[in-house]
Amino acid sequence: MPSQFTTVCFMRRVNYNLITMKTTQSSGATHPGNIFITIVAIIAVIGGVFYFFNYLMYSKHNIETNDAQVESYINPISARTGGYIQKVYFDEYQVVQTGDTLVTLDNRENEAKLMEAQAAVDDANAQLVYLQAGIKASQTATSVNKDQISGAQARFVQQQLDIKRYQNLVKEEAATGADLEQVQAKHDVAQSDYNAARNGLQTSLSRIDELKTRIAILKADLKKKEAGLAIARLNLSYTVIRAPYSGRMGKKNILEGQQIQAGQPLVNIVNESSKWVTANFKETQVDGMYIGQPVQISVDATSNRVYRGRITAIAGSTGAKASLLPPDNSTGNFVKIIQRVPVKISLDTAGTKDIIAGMNVLVAVERKKS
Repeated sequence: MPSQFTTVCFMRRVNYNLITMKTTQSSGATHPGNIFITIVAIIAVIGGVFYFFNYLMYSKHNIETNDAQVESYINPISARTGGYIQKVYFDEYQVVQTGDTLVTLDNRENEAKLMEAQAAVDDANAQLVYLQAGIKASQTATSVNKDQISGAQARFVQQQLDIKRYQNLVKEEAATGADLEQVQAKHDVAQSDYNAARNGLQTSLSRIDELKTRIAILKADLKKKEAGLAIARLNLSYTVIRAPYSGRMGKKNILEGQQIQAGQPLVNIVNESSKWVTANFKETQVDGMYIGQPVQISVDATSNRVYRGRITAIAGSTGAKASLLPPDNSTGNFVKIIQRVPVKISLDTAGTKDIIAGMNVLVAVERKKS
């Protein structure tokens, strides 16, 4: 029994020693997962250092901001005259060309006003023709009056000679007083006819002057009516609303049969042929910027492509000063905030069709080389 107990105790001690040795060997060995994690950490550290170095070099040569957007002219198309909408020819966000018909209005009233204005012009022209014919008739009458004056003057001169002859004959008692009285009567009639012919000529000349004055007044009235006719034609043309330039239509908010007023905005149109970027740089970044400075532009929507541009304008004030309610620091509640200066950047790269107004962009301006 003692020998068996001793043997069992010895065997237990041996097993314990073997287990202890295995545990010690297992804890001292390196696990393969730890090696992988160590390698990844080293690569990450090297990559971070490389990225940080590249960022420092990039920042040394470029000024960057993401406070920038694509801009374009977005203008409202307004009605020049009021009326009921007869037909709408465009759809939402449709691409249109210059001169395309967008909206037509009910033009019956405008056509009636045009006819009225045309009739007024025709009436003035007819009156002008009538007065010109009257002047020609009066000029012909003056020619007749001149001939009548010549005849009356010849008879009057003849009667003057007859009076002198009969006066001598009466003195010589070769004629009676009755004969002299008859000659005197003929003389008075001839004189009256001569004066009447001269007065008739003056009347014709005065008539011509009167007609010429009326023609001048009528011509002025004709110009006024022609201006009214031109306005009526313009108002009729305003019933057809066309696209002022090529672009893309905005949201459609009008329908057939709707009553609109003159000057009422109907729809917006985006001029896609003219695009630029407005970048709001910090006031600490604009030092050294100049017109024509090269710019790199990355659009969030097309991040795989880099566009190139140039600075075309730098604002004369910060964006806060140009806002509707500029800040007033005289109240005492002053907190210093870095201001932003708008900078306009033109796009030199062709193929900006996929860029639309309002898109966010990342702008990098190359620093001025010293």
